[in-house]
Amino acid sequence: MTTAQRASRREFLAAVTAVVSATACGLPALAAAAARPKRLAVVTTEWRYHSHAWHMAERFLNGYPVRGQWHRPPIEVVSAYVDQTPAGDLSRDRAKEFGFTIYPSIAEALRCGGKQLAVDAVLVIGEHGNYPNNELGQKKYPRYEFFKQITDVYRADGRTAPIFNDKHLSWNWEWAKEMVAISRELRFPFLAGSSLPNTWRMPAIEMPNGADVQEVMSVAMGGVDSYDFHALEVIQCMAERRRGGETGVKTVQALRGDAVWQAMEKGSWAAGGCDPTLFAACLARTHTLAQPPNGSHRYPTPEQIRAFVKEPVAYRFEYLDGVKATMFLLNGLVGDFTFAARLKGRAEPLSTLFHLPPNPNVVYSAAFMSKAEQMFVTGKAPYPIERTLLTSGILAAAMQSRANDGQVLATPHLAVKYQAPTESLFWRE
Repeated sequence: MTTAQRASRREFLAAVTAVVSATACGLPALAAAAARPKRLAVVTTEWRYHSHAWHMAERFLNGYPVRGQWHRPPIEVVSAYVDQTPAGDLSRDRAKEFGFTIYPSIAEALRCGGKQLAVDAVLVIGEHGNYPNNELGQKKYPRYEFFKQITDVYRADGRTAPIFNDKHLSWNWEWAKEMVAISRELRFPFLAGSSLPNTWRMPAIEMPNGADVQEVMSVAMGGVDSYDFHALEVIQCMAERRRGGETGVKTVQALRGDAVWQAMEKGSWAAGGCDPTLFAACLARTHTLAQPPNGSHRYPTPEQIRAFVKEPVAYRFEYLDGVKATMFLLNGLVGDFTFAARLKGRAEPLSTLFHLPPNPNVVYSAAFMSKAEQMFVTGKAPYPIERTLLTSGILAAAMQSRANDGQVLATPHLAVKYQAPTESLFWRE
């Protein structure tokens, strides 16, 4: 069988399988997809085991499970640009196995070696790799630079395609804002963010549309300028559904070390801390609560929490409509992501766990890529890019506050307003 015959057979089988599985699983199944799979370019910093390209790009090579069936997206990876190839690089093996080409530049990958844009969608993964930190400790991942090179091709060729951008838009607020502005100018669908809003929840609850929210919290694990973004999107995907919609954020403060414990002792937001009942609700939802070596099944004392957590981090921020929010990174106490909210007229907090299934299959990335697939196939982003724009700005401000000994920063530039989708987008089955 010739290379052309193999490619044609692969396209036919992928299209047929995609339509059958998409129909069964409730994902978009368009007639156009049956005629020809969408052509996808992958633009990534690196592609190795456990990298985000492994988590995400390979969903479009191998498919993923949905509702007890294996779903094959009506999408074919036809090209890639890989910025760095460390030991353990998988991109070359994947290209050989699945028949796509790795090009030496982003422009060539988008044009598939030709002179015009030759793909229907672009998957941008700017996470992992050897990149410098700035003076605030932010990793200078080249998401903005990748985005600009892609949109330069769009401008030159007079055609666009949807772009998915993994995680926050940029470490630089002005660049993040420019990325959204360019997507509006050139009128292409643009989606970004964290996998957490799309994964399962335990229990499977949603923030009620139009809820009168007073205070929200997430207790999470991981490092700054990394996992804190996930925890912020846990908060944002819930808070954005409140009465009046999203208004933006007016102040941001980052605390670390003893300042975190001192804030928790104050017992309320007004006193400089947070609602302790929300913290207790988050700990009651976690599946990974630390225990003392000589006991188990115990709610930790304040002294034990301090002993478990060596480097506590907290971000406190207030929305323009007065809603208060606190995000904790408490490594050593928990190893997952929980959420709690105080709602007016409700005696007990609304709370849930954002469930992350374990390696190696990490199906939460499949939940995330189902949203990217939806945009690639339909040409419509399932939720507003403003969610990720705002969380990008909150994180950038928190990193600045952290570098300035926990200074409370006024953030008039974060007056980002939008309406969340009314439907729930997280996976339930």
